[in-house]
Amino acid sequence: MAMDLESVFLNGTVGAGKTTTGEALHWLLADDGISNAVIDLDELRRSWPAPATDRFNHELELRNLQAVAGNYRDVGVRRFILAGVIEQPSEVNRYRAALGGGKLTVIRLDASIEAIHERLRNRHEPNSQELTWHLDRSVELGEILSETQVETHVLPTGPRTPQQVAQAVRALIGW
Repeated sequence: MAMDLESVFLNGTVGAGKTTTGEALHWLLADDGISNAVIDLDELRRSWPAPATDRFNHELELRNLQAVAGNYRDVGVRRFILAGVIEQPSEVNRYRAALGGGKLTVIRLDASIEAIHERLRNRHEPNSQELTWHLDRSVELGEILSETQVETHVLPTGPRTPQQVAQAVRALIGW
C-alpha cells in the first residue's frame, strides 16, 4: 500500500555528498533492523548518448526508478533513500509516483563550494574535460537549487562525517 511508503530524496549539486550520505544512512537503518533501499539515480540514467531533448536522461531515470522501486516493494521494502538531483518543484510528484506513492521528503545537502570542488578534484583526473565539466556544473547547479528551493529541508554538511550527516538526515525524517 502506498500510504506505508516513506522516501527521502538527498538532493544537491554534484559533489555535495548525496551518494555517500545515502550509503551511510542505509547502514544506520540496517544496523537498527530497518528495511530500506538506497538508489543512486545517476546509475539509473547512465547511458550514452542521451537524447537531444533530454541531455541528462531524466525520462530514462524515472522509468528505471519505477521498475527498480517496484521490485524492491515486491520484496517488502517500504523506505527508500534516493541520491540525485531535482531541479524543478514540478518533478517532486513525478519521483513520488515512480516510487509508488507515499511520503517523499526532499533534503538538499549544502556543502561549501570549496569542499565540493575538493571532492570533485579527488574524484576526477586532473586537468580533464570531465573535471572541468563537473566543476562548472557544480556552480551552475548550486545556483539553480538555491533559486528553485524544491527541498523540504536544507542540511548544511559542514565538516561533518558522512555518518554524522546521515544521522542528521535520519533525525529530520524521523526514521
